Amino acid sequence: MKIEPLCTLFGTCGGCQYQDIPYERELALKEETLKQQLQEELSVAGEVFEPIESSPEVLHYRSRLDLTLRKRNNGERQMGFMLPGTQRLQEVTSCLLARREINDYLPSLKEQAVRMLPADYRVANLVVRVGEEGKVFWGGIGRRSLRMKEEDYFWVTVRGRKIYYALDTFFQANHSILEKIIARIEALVPWTKETVFLDLYSGVGLFGIALADRAGEVVMIEEGADSVKLAAYNVRVHHLEHVRLLEGKVETHLPEVLKEASGKPCVALIDPPRGGLAASVIETLVQAKDLASLFYLSCSPESLVRDLKELTRTAWRVQKIMPFDFFPRTRHLETLVWLVRA
Repeated sequence: MKIEPLCTLFGTCGGCQYQDIPYERELALKEETLKQQLQEELSVAGEVFEPIESSPEVLHYRSRLDLTLRKRNNGERQMGFMLPGTQRLQEVTSCLLARREINDYLPSLKEQAVRMLPADYRVANLVVRVGEEGKVFWGGIGRRSLRMKEEDYFWVTVRGRKIYYALDTFFQANHSILEKIIARIEALVPWTKETVFLDLYSGVGLFGIALADRAGEVVMIEEGADSVKLAAYNVRVHHLEHVRLLEGKVETHLPEVLKEASGKPCVALIDPPRGGLAASVIETLVQAKDLASLFYLSCSPESLVRDLKELTRTAWRVQKIMPFDFFPRTRHLETLVWLVRA
């Protein structure tokens, strides 16, 4: 069944793929595709797949847009999305997926960016974001233009706590679905006052902060300096003395952290970059016999399959595969996999 797309740019800007079908059909297609991808490569039974979690908001959910401002040979300035695999730019004055505050701000953004663009600049990559409170900031022209003052940090409320983030840090673009994924992780683990929760590739500390009340100790590991700064701020502002932040690579810190947690119930969540896990991280997780539960959140089925093959070869067993539709109307899908020791 086809429906009329709401956006006049559907099929040309490259952002959406599913505006022309009902949302229920989109969810079914994503679920089917994920099952095919994982079952072709992994020996997992069909019953480990849970139904896809829909997004509470299907439109106007994105809290971030990445735009290109370009100066044409005739001097005209264009602002919009670069079309995938081309040098063509599709001008955009609004986006059906972007939060309404961002859409309202786009005309002003172009005016400001054009005024600030140095004469010798032909292209600038702009980042525009909004927080739960509705304030909009942008950057991308000039060094350090993405840095923010503490009083300007964006925030979103998760589990009753404000999680702060900035223009220069990674943060999930769809805030409406965050409570769903936190609740799912929380429900699957028998938390106690002795539980050690490891938030690996922690970013600004979303999972570590949101689940801090469920664990006796939380250890967050992150190597990106900008994210480390925000994670430290999140820990400090909430006075979480049992949350420890380690700056550096997961493969560097994880062996020692696991050694320190030996004998305690230990749960880990890994939310790696699109490229997946380093071989040394996989080897450490394979050897981590005191680690009872492992959650793997992935935005890339390809790297997820590759890493799961290694993790499940001897040490781990896939218990549940839980897809979450973080990006409605696009082909992208986040997958949470729960693994237990084999």
